[in-house]
Amino acid sequence: MFGAGATYDAYVLGFRIPGLARELFAEGALSSAFIPTFTRYLATKTPEETRELSNITATLLTLIAGGFCLLGMVFSPALVNLFAPGFHAVPGKWELAVSLVRTMFPFLLLVALAAQAQGILNATHQFGVPAMSSSLFNIASVVAGLALGRWLSVSAVRGMAIGVVIGGVVQLGFQLPSVWRVGFAWSPRVSFRHEGVRHILWLMGPAVIGSASGQINVLVNTNFAAGLRDTSGHVMNGPVSWLSYAYRFFALPMGVFGVALASAALPRISHSAAMRNFAEFRETLSRSLVTILLLTIPSSVGLAILGESMIGVVFEHGRFTSFDTRQTALALQCYAAGLAGYSAMKLIAPAFYALGDARTPMFVSLVSVFVNGVSAFVMIRVWGFGFAGLALSSSIVSTVSSLSLLLLLRSRIGGIHGREMFVSVMKIGSAAAVMGLVCYTVVWGLRSRWAELAVGIPAGVVSFYTVAAALGVHELSAARNAVLKRFRPLLN
Repeated sequence: MFGAGATYDAYVLGFRIPGLARELFAEGALSSAFIPTFTRYLATKTPEETRELSNITATLLTLIAGGFCLLGMVFSPALVNLFAPGFHAVPGKWELAVSLVRTMFPFLLLVALAAQAQGILNATHQFGVPAMSSSLFNIASVVAGLALGRWLSVSAVRGMAIGVVIGGVVQLGFQLPSVWRVGFAWSPRVSFRHEGVRHILWLMGPAVIGSASGQINVLVNTNFAAGLRDTSGHVMNGPVSWLSYAYRFFALPMGVFGVALASAALPRISHSAAMRNFAEFRETLSRSLVTILLLTIPSSVGLAILGESMIGVVFEHGRFTSFDTRQTALALQCYAAGLAGYSAMKLIAPAFYALGDARTPMFVSLVSVFVNGVSAFVMIRVWGFGFAGLALSSSIVSTVSSLSLLLLLRSRIGGIHGREMFVSVMKIGSAAAVMGLVCYTVVWGLRSRWAELAVGIPAGVVSFYTVAAALGVHELSAARNAVLKRFRPLLN
């Protein structure tokens, strides 16, 4: 509908500023601080004490996130000036971005409450409903946005912005019945002296900084991208959109594999930490990390090689041109290099919070924000890499940050089965290399995007699985045995 130009650039920024809450509350600070504390209460406290913790947390979230929503709506012009001053160079672009930021800011409150609901369900080993809720958010936001834009005389881009808020309502509402069924219906209660709430707030302070680093880096890069100029010296329309479209493809395997596996592993890791069972903690952490890498390393190879065909098939319609496809694919290749690092971070950082250590991830994140800013400046202003250099900078920083946290965690808990993990990663990397060669051969031999995907994706999957199985990757065998165990009764 919007292609890659001024309108979509404004929409991207309008969603990205309040969307920072998704990283802070949905997948970051709140989950990282709430789940370990809530799990400890489930294991060591009475049901009444655990419900009290849930009620106070929900009430404070409503007050704090609601306050941030009001402030964000009031100071939207200042936020757009901060993150995209280059929008002033295009008539109407800055004003549209400010309006969209105001429209979508209530999403912050909704996603915060949905994150707490997700934390309760994950801690009580209910994973299906919270996993589906994010899909329902996407479906509801798109359907509602299209309906508002096409049938109710609202401008298309404003309709999509309102759809984001409606999607947030659906995401929260879908989880609430399950939360009530496990015994945690919300009853308003305010207390800043509650031991569990104080522990959550103590963890959340540094965790907000730690979890926000990735999004802050994206926003910093948006600032650079919004001011990029073409050879004639005019501000370009497109770089913000290209980076955003590429990040959408990049975020798919990160969410499906990285976030999902981390969400499933965190309650068990938190329980092990609460029980001081560090042998189980190390085992769960190492196996979960290798499983994340098992799925994200080949995904990054697939995105890098088949990304242009994927983008062309999905987006190259309407106002989205073949030039936009090539530019988005270039950004996706650079983002794909950091997929494993981004995804591993979703588990490694919360592991520190489960141990009651929020400062270490915070310091690493602060360093990463500084390094990303310097790296982005060098790539753009010194080396002239353009918008793709911004994506590459993000990937480098995320990978280095994940490795740094992993080494610090290793020293903290006395080992992480590093030798076994290294061997598994080398096997996975070898299988991914073979897969990459197979996919590249398919792209070289075929000249149709549909054919490249129809042949390349299954060929890549089969080649990766075959080589990984032949090399004896333990996590692959474990996953295969679990699937066979689940479906054997049906087969019999």
